[in-house]
Amino acid sequence: MERTNLTFRGGVHPLGNKDISNRIPIADAKLPAEVRISMHQHIGAPCEPTVNVGDVVKVGQVIGQSEAFVSAVIHASISGTVKEISEIVTATGNVKAVVIEGDGSEEKAYIEEINSLDSFTPEEIIAKIKNAGITGLGGASFPAHVKISPPADKPIDTVIINGAECEPYLTADQLQMEEAPEKIVKALQALMKALSASKGYIAIEDNKPNAIGKIKEAAKGTDIDVAVFKTKYPQGDEKRIIDALLDRQVPAGGLPLDVGVVVQNVSTAIAMYDAVYLGKPLYERVITVTGDAVKSPCNIRVRMGTPIEEVIEQAGGFMKTPGKIIAGGPMMGIAQPSLHMYTLKGMGGLLCLSEEAAKLPKPTNCINCGRCVDACPVHLQPVNIAKYTERQNFEMAAKYHALDCVECGSCSFICPAKRPLVENIRLAKREIRAKEKRA
Repeated sequence: MERTNLTFRGGVHPLGNKDISNRIPIADAKLPAEVRISMHQHIGAPCEPTVNVGDVVKVGQVIGQSEAFVSAVIHASISGTVKEISEIVTATGNVKAVVIEGDGSEEKAYIEEINSLDSFTPEEIIAKIKNAGITGLGGASFPAHVKISPPADKPIDTVIINGAECEPYLTADQLQMEEAPEKIVKALQALMKALSASKGYIAIEDNKPNAIGKIKEAAKGTDIDVAVFKTKYPQGDEKRIIDALLDRQVPAGGLPLDVGVVVQNVSTAIAMYDAVYLGKPLYERVITVTGDAVKSPCNIRVRMGTPIEEVIEQAGGFMKTPGKIIAGGPMMGIAQPSLHMYTLKGMGGLLCLSEEAAKLPKPTNCINCGRCVDACPVHLQPVNIAKYTERQNFEMAAKYHALDCVECGSCSFICPAKRPLVENIRLAKREIRAKEKRA
């Protein structure tokens, strides 16, 4: 049965600005002369370097790992010599990094070969994904092997590949669906086998007709369905997809596995295909480089640890003075403190805004219009959470379910008074969680 015109309650309709970067095929970035690879690119325990200064490393060689279950192994993205192990600055703080000076040989630490899914058990599929260091590439960076290892009392019957890509400006997933649809279908088949799931869907918004057509063609003759959703933000939130597609509501504080579902992003699926079928670890990804400050917006396949300044240069460099550079999109991305940052697994975009475009509107007093309540996809009251946060009454903010906020930014976008609602809610969440840890 064809599933089309699906949607959820709430949400907003920001300008997509996707045609800025989706007009040319994905290109491979130039090989960086040096990379600085963070040892903390995922939710969970950071890794510790497994190499020393002076060691010679190959592409795909393990250079960082942790004994913790919620973590993800890290691999060398270029071949060369470990120049130093030091700290680098990221948007969320200082982290340990392995610095590799490239030798240009591109010698690999793994053998790339085409494997058959029939030759692997479910456990072997999960092990391959774990050993490849795959994390969620849609931005959350949750270790993939954890997500596909549910407890025995929570069986999974449905796997969804999330191709909504509802965040404005970003088009990496769209182009990968158009250029490599077979990989996405095969990755979904591998996940279904690993989880003993009986049903698989690929979810796409209706503003991507070429991707829909390519995926449908690749899925012919399989037990996989393509589900088409109305274009609306934040349709890409996994709980909204589950609700709209399956009419299952993930409980507050719960996870998709609580309703028998696992959701993976398109870029993550491509990485899983590479790991399972080719034996390739995750050391590169496609990044959308876009915005009005960039000369030639495009999508580039980039090695982890590449200076973002070099990535932007490969998109033609700046044609306007940048006012803000955001890792990700304008709604949920993280502003970067400088150009001296390095690419990470969860970095799906570099949005470069001019000084004019980056200028924030001056907030005015709340008029109690309730538009933020109507727009909230989680059915929260953002205005009340923000008001209590401004008064530093985090106990009341918690009572209004601040922790259930997905930080999509719909409330701030729709607010006619331009109140910094999502920023206040993020602060409330941090304070509430800090208090819970102290308790």
